[in-house]
Amino acid sequence: MRFGIHLPQYGRAASGDSITRAACHAEDLGFDDVWVSDHLAVPTGAPYPPAFLYEPIVSLTWAAAATERVALGTSVLVLPYRHPLHLAKETASLDLFSGGRVLLGVAAGWLEGEFDALGVPFRQRGRRTDESIDALRACWEQKPVAFDGEFFPMRDLKVQPQPERRIPLWVGGASDAAIRRAVEKGDGWHGTYMEPDATAPLIRKLRHGRPETEFTISMRTSWDGLATYAAEIRKGIEAFSVLGLQHLMAVWAH
Repeated sequence: MRFGIHLPQYGRAASGDSITRAACHAEDLGFDDVWVSDHLAVPTGAPYPPAFLYEPIVSLTWAAAATERVALGTSVLVLPYRHPLHLAKETASLDLFSGGRVLLGVAAGWLEGEFDALGVPFRQRGRRTDESIDALRACWEQKPVAFDGEFFPMRDLKVQPQPERRIPLWVGGASDAAIRRAVEKGDGWHGTYMEPDATAPLIRKLRHGRPETEFTISMRTSWDGLATYAAEIRKGIEAFSVLGLQHLMAVWAH
């Protein structure tokens, strides 16, 4: 199993210095990857997510400049918030700058007030996410880009630079639509805060559609660094490992 750690990109501990120190420490400790989250604005009065959150691509670029090996992941980018042409340029640039380390976790989103603020129809988020994944691949791989989309049509465009490899794209979410999207369009699946028992049937569905081991099954989890005993953490890792989970990313509670 591979292991990742979330960077201090949001909340009271977030700063450029803390992101640098955490990314370097994770690399020194042997973690496989470091991660950031995504929200652009939070409606007043919403109990979650935290409103103070550095922009994810900028945060990963900052971490990339301080490290050499760890992969740089998003958990997860909300695709309907962004035009895929712009995101393709950002991620291709970061992947080239970092020596091929970007790991793009994506999902359809859930915070309706944020969609309203951005002028993106909330009820179109699933279709927009599906199309955005295809549009990203077109921008990264086609020369010139010719993409016939409902929301993001692109005709005879040069979109450069392009990445020198296939950027892994993991799809987040536990709904039927998200599982279908991961199987049909993803290079992996990235779940969020689920216990092993609840994860087991989803892993069976995913492996039925994508049996190849190159399709990575991942989970974002949370551990309290002060209250969780090491034996309890090991027990959770073993339970996920038995199910076939290949990657675990921890957000440390504080």
